[in-house]
Amino acid sequence: MANTKSAQKRNRQALKRRARNQAVRTQVKSAVRKAREALASKDPARVQEALRAAARTLNRAASKGVLHKKNASRRIARLAAAARA
Repeated sequence: MANTKSAQKRNRQALKRRARNQAVRTQVKSAVRKAREALASKDPARVQEALRAAARTLNRAASKGVLHKKNASRRIARLAAAARA
């Protein structure tokens, strides 16, 4: 365990950040999974809505620093390409 006051505070902050990051990552996974399920259903309206939601979630995760900006961009591009195919 941390010995100094500053190290204890750092540990508390790291735990908070970890919890927040895990929540964001879970939201990203859910949104991407829903988008893939919509793609499998081949319903254009549902696909469009799911892609929009997934892109928003990925962009939000990138802006918070949970995902790298280019990682989010790549995932969005792959989902969009799958929708076009």
